[in-house]
Amino acid sequence: MATSTQIPLAEYLATSYRPDREYIDGEVVERNMGTWEHGRLQMLLGIWFGQHEAEWGVMVAAEWRTQVSETRIRIPDVTVVISGPQTPVLHDAPLLLIEILSPDDTYSATERKAQDYMRMGVNTVWIIDPETRTGRMCIGATWTAATRLEVPGTPIYVELPNLFAGLAPTR
Repeated sequence: MATSTQIPLAEYLATSYRPDREYIDGEVVERNMGTWEHGRLQMLLGIWFGQHEAEWGVMVAAEWRTQVSETRIRIPDVTVVISGPQTPVLHDAPLLLIEILSPDDTYSATERKAQDYMRMGVNTVWIIDPETRTGRMCIGATWTAATRLEVPGTPIYVELPNLFAGLAPTR
């Protein structure tokens, strides 16, 4: 049976991990590493949101430590917050969190991660799957498959066919 070592949150926050890891109830947890398509989608989303930051009044960041509870720090692939001063670790619910599936990720495991985000107060989470070229958005408690992902009550959106066009052609 595998054992794990519990460490205090302060020790986790004072440590740099390469690649960065999440902190779940006292354990440092490795994340599945992305492929080229994962990284490319992350970059394309960063460019898309970056081009609209002033228009939409937001700021975008990749892999920003987000404290979702007293004992959990998650690292979403893309975070969109209302413009303004920010901290090294995000403590307030952002406007939008985006997870891009890596080959070893599953929708169900990523949905569990999204539940942490929802308990934190995030209203909209997107999950994008580069392998199947699909996406889902969770608004409140409802998951919806869509080709246009949106944040209700805002002008924020992304058209998945346009996003996926920036990837290599389907094999």
